[in-house]
Amino acid sequence: MLPQAPPCPRDAPSPRRRAGALRAGCCLVSCHRRLYDLSGFVRLHPGGEQLLRRRAGTDVSAALDGPPHRHSENARRWLEQYYVGELEPGDEQVQAPGRARAVGDPGTDLVDWQKPLLWQVGHLGEKYDEWVHQPVDRPIRLFHSDFLEFLSKTAWYVVFMVWTPVVLYLSWVSYTSLAQGKTRLFSSFTTEYSIPVHKYYFPFIFLVGMILWSLLEYLIHRFVFHMKPPASNYYLITLHFLLHGQHHKSPFDSSRLVFPPVPASLVMGFFYGVLRLMLPEILGLAVFVGGLCGYVIYDMMHYYLHYGSPKKGSYLYGLKVYHVKHHFEHQRSGFGISTRFWDYPFRTLIPEETFKKED
Repeated sequence: MLPQAPPCPRDAPSPRRRAGALRAGCCLVSCHRRLYDLSGFVRLHPGGEQLLRRRAGTDVSAALDGPPHRHSENARRWLEQYYVGELEPGDEQVQAPGRARAVGDPGTDLVDWQKPLLWQVGHLGEKYDEWVHQPVDRPIRLFHSDFLEFLSKTAWYVVFMVWTPVVLYLSWVSYTSLAQGKTRLFSSFTTEYSIPVHKYYFPFIFLVGMILWSLLEYLIHRFVFHMKPPASNYYLITLHFLLHGQHHKSPFDSSRLVFPPVPASLVMGFFYGVLRLMLPEILGLAVFVGGLCGYVIYDMMHYYLHYGSPKKGSYLYGLKVYHVKHHFEHQRSGFGISTRFWDYPFRTLIPEETFKKED
């Protein structure tokens, strides 16, 4: 049996122990003579795991200011969660053992993390908006009830397993129904000038549904998920935290990155009803199934943007960096997730960073 690698340090290690920890694969970095263990964060790093691995054992003080990326105040606050000790000037001996109190610790935070948060956040009042946009790396419990807590969590693959068969079945129903040749557009207003909808139009109708979903994704994210609840309204603050605030407070809680199927069914049922009122039955169904497919792709992409490691320079890499900027610095812009397209016409695009050249 292979020997087990030594665990990464939970206190401030000596230089010899640091060297051993680095050889064992731990990711220790220093910043302004403070030592941090980023071993639990390397997979989640927006710039990629390899970039952070290359920084192991070095001082990252200058790297935090860029280029290529200037880290936000929230990113610097996030770093403090992994603090393990101080380095002595000169010989770099450890000054004081013991782990510093992490950001979001019950002793320093505005809420009690040992209790469900949903019923606490409404009491934060005017402090809520700033608090919820200071992310932490820890799981969240919302409800006292274990059953409700279970329903509020979803593994990423559940979305794919539940909705992909629905998309395939409804696509088949839509196509075969259109193939009967009975679906006509504007038939409720006129029969003479109504337009027949052939089965060959199904891929285009499906695509229209996906495009409509991308717009809906943007609008919901911007105007519902990022509404700013009045500081005096306990219930709106609680609702905001339930819908989206929890995700901004703990952006890497893997059980809360996709939408649970039960509430998702209610939302989808509402939008299907709207389409049924606006369009002929089969045409509305075809648009709906395209939108449903767009939703599944969105949820899968959202999870991947948080936990995946896309290749640098790829489309998904750009989206990951863009979305992390939304979480850590630009919470009032960058509302596109599966695409940045709608951020352009609505003027909510996150600006590119610029750096002054040194003389």
